[in-house]
Amino acid sequence: MGRAYQNRKESMAKTANAKSKVYSKYGREIYVVAKQGGVDPEGNLALRALIDRAKKDQVPAHVVDKAIEKAKGGAGEDYAPAVYEGYGPGNCMVMVECLTDNPNRTIGEVRNCFTKTKSKIGAPGSVSHMFDHCAILVFAGDDEDAVLETLMMADVDVTDIEEDSGKITVFAPHTESHKAKQALLDAFPDLEFDVDEIQYLPQVMTTVSGDDVAVMEKFLDMLNDCDDVQNIYHNAEF
Repeated sequence: MGRAYQNRKESMAKTANAKSKVYSKYGREIYVVAKQGGVDPEGNLALRALIDRAKKDQVPAHVVDKAIEKAKGGAGEDYAPAVYEGYGPGNCMVMVECLTDNPNRTIGEVRNCFTKTKSKIGAPGSVSHMFDHCAILVFAGDDEDAVLETLMMADVDVTDIEEDSGKITVFAPHTESHKAKQALLDAFPDLEFDVDEIQYLPQVMTTVSGDDVAVMEKFLDMLNDCDDVQNIYHNAEF
């Protein structure tokens, strides 16, 4: 699982760095999480994790503050999550996470990205069964046994734990995210997370080569240009 995670991180690096609308996407997600779970990061672990991630991605503080202030007002857009899936260039599997206030508009834009790159959008469940919906926590450390014992004592369902070069990576079902994080913070109060995310991790990788590489890059760029698209997950290995 760790290798798949690393492969996806590397293959997405170029696209992530090229996101021209990253601020607005963070702002939208922070607004939704704050509106749903409360505007106080101390009482809303999902919001706290999202703010920390935004800081690491160099999102300006005013973007974060504006989204939280908007959530405090209680009015504004009513966004709902939506996930679309299908097959991309080279027959790789793709999942697209969105936040939308107009599902008809969003699916139309996402379908257009698939169609124009000779890809195929699928029905719900067509490829999602080949991805694990995981919480991923990465932090400094080298004692896997101590971490595993801590999580087991807190009755956390752990999928996998890896240690590499002084970094420990914990994989757990996405439903265990807050529970796992809180258990680790209770046991190791000074712990700082390098990665605190929920992602779809592919169970197998698909090699994309030749002309399909350029088409895949175009496909990802088109998806990232859609305002409603928040995250893209795929199993392409270039």
